[in-house]
Amino acid sequence: MNTKYIDLIDQTFYFPQEDFKLEDNHLRFHDIDLMSLVEQYGSPLKFSYLPSISNNIIRAKKWFADAMEKYNYNGNYNYCYCTKSSHFKHVLDEALKNDIHIETSSAFDIDIVNSLKERGKITDDTFVICNGFKRDQYVTNIADLINSGHKNCIPVIDNHEEVSICISFFSASSSTCLKCELLVQ
Repeated sequence: MNTKYIDLIDQTFYFPQEDFKLEDNHLRFHDIDLMSLVEQYGSPLKFSYLPSISNNIIRAKKWFADAMEKYNYNGNYNYCYCTKSSHFKHVLDEALKNDIHIETSSAFDIDIVNSLKERGKITDDTFVICNGFKRDQYVTNIADLINSGHKNCIPVIDNHEEVSICISFFSASSSTCLKCELLVQ
């Protein structure tokens, strides 16, 4: 059996999608021959097409705006970019052109937030939603961010153990909200 990558894609996705074309058994992305990139750099191959990042953010914001209007929702919607989808500076810089907020999932991500603040890419008013399992260093980094004055840092607490751990780290003057996602049985 000689299975090709295109066979996997065909059975996994409705393909080709908007940005991809199949020409003479060559997969192309915005007229870029992906096979030539694989031959040059090897596989698996991961690349980021920066215009797609902004286009997808704009599209998601429009979907929410349309739904909010349709259902007379008067609240706010804030798009949060999940740093775990790509930590690359050029990708984050592109995403940040679109008036977004940040979602983190690890201690390393808080270092990224601090770097973005130092570079003037985000401010203390930017929402930083802290998801993910709260290992000690992650909790310490979240607490440092909050205690240094980041007004809109919101740790997502996933279980009752995380509540006491997080509260013990935050200063009494912190106005941080805790969003609880606890399953009730």
